[in-house]
Amino acid sequence: MRKIFFLFTAALVAAGVTGCSGPEHKLSRGLDNTMELVRWGDMRRSIEQNAVFSAPNVSYSYGVIHGFDQSLCRAGLGIFEVATFSIPSYSPICTNKVPIVPEYPASYRPGLISDSTFDTCNYSGYGGGDIAPFVPGSRFTVFGN
Repeated sequence: MRKIFFLFTAALVAAGVTGCSGPEHKLSRGLDNTMELVRWGDMRRSIEQNAVFSAPNVSYSYGVIHGFDQSLCRAGLGIFEVATFSIPSYSPICTNKVPIVPEYPASYRPGLISDSTFDTCNYSGYGGGDIAPFVPGSRFTVFGN
């Protein structure tokens, strides 16, 4: 009986983990959104956009408050999606409040790491890319591209 229960449980876990694109997309979207607490991209974008398009005396405080709220909302949705990734309804929720794709400031889009894996001319030593895209707020690039 124990062997049958173990095999049934293993088959159920294998079926739930492999071959289901809905749960995989929901889990990856949830992990991306949960990492908002580390990168604070929505807050940086909100501060930048309000500094450019709003009155100068209100832009910074409103940008910080709105961006902090947006970042916490995105992280909360990410935690919810990670906790419920195996439950059906794999479409994104609250898309009118929080965009599906995490946002970055308009002045910076992270790219590939400057590494021999991604550089096109790795034998000659010339290539371009981000030096540290995993560091929040890092804008260091090779050759400024």
